Amino acid sequence: MGQIHVKERNEAVWITFDAPERRNAFDPQMAQAAVEALEQSTDARAVVITGAAGGFCAGGALDLLGTPTLPQMRELYRMSLHLFDAVRTHPRPVIAAVNGAAAGGGNELVVACDLAVAASSATFGQTGPRVGSAPVTGATNVLGVQIGEKRAKEMAFLCRRYTAAQALELGLVNQVVPDDELEATVDGIVEELSALSPRYLEIAKVSSNIWWNQARDNFMGGLGMLVQAVGSEDMVEGATSFLEKRKPRFPDPQ
Repeated sequence: MGQIHVKERNEAVWITFDAPERRNAFDPQMAQAAVEALEQSTDARAVVITGAAGGFCAGGALDLLGTPTLPQMRELYRMSLHLFDAVRTHPRPVIAAVNGAAAGGGNELVVACDLAVAASSATFGQTGPRVGSAPVTGATNVLGVQIGEKRAKEMAFLCRRYTAAQALELGLVNQVVPDDELEATVDGIVEELSALSPRYLEIAKVSSNIWWNQARDNFMGGLGMLVQAVGSEDMVEGATSFLEKRKPRFPDPQ
């Protein structure tokens, strides 16, 4: 059973995803807990999101996809978007401290965060078409603004893994540091932010949300399509093959 840890560190609130048995993938309850932690941290100077046990986040919990039901999947999709929106609408800068694999919805969580610092051992990438899903809440739309349309499509379509150095070159993260310097580096950024006006940082953040806001209808349309595909052969085969650690055997295109 996964959980969320919340602690105050200097002038920031740190939110840690902790579900090591599934690489810190979140279920709806974890996503809701993270949203509540964000909503209760508006008096901090910044919020930091990271993962426990040397991993960042593998997105939504895939164990729900093997035997999916419409209510389960609607809730997972709804809470995923609720989490990303909570990051974007939070009045303070939200920093991703990427200490391991950021995969699938975990990679989209990096997209949603305002700033991102990666440990040198971190990896990035989408998993959607490989596991019977599609990354419609960031990677097929807003990511194109961040790293360019062709690179975003490469990431969303081909499901490749990218090193921290490659993520920096692409523009997905702001900085890469040795693993043992990650927290201290993020502390330094929080210290910089703490010297600035929270009021005008909030104005700058709200203003910067133009592309996220423009993509919001696209998110909802994409999630609607995912709901219609719940229980499809592709979804079940993708999730089952992932959990069984084998190559998927998807149906031929029609």
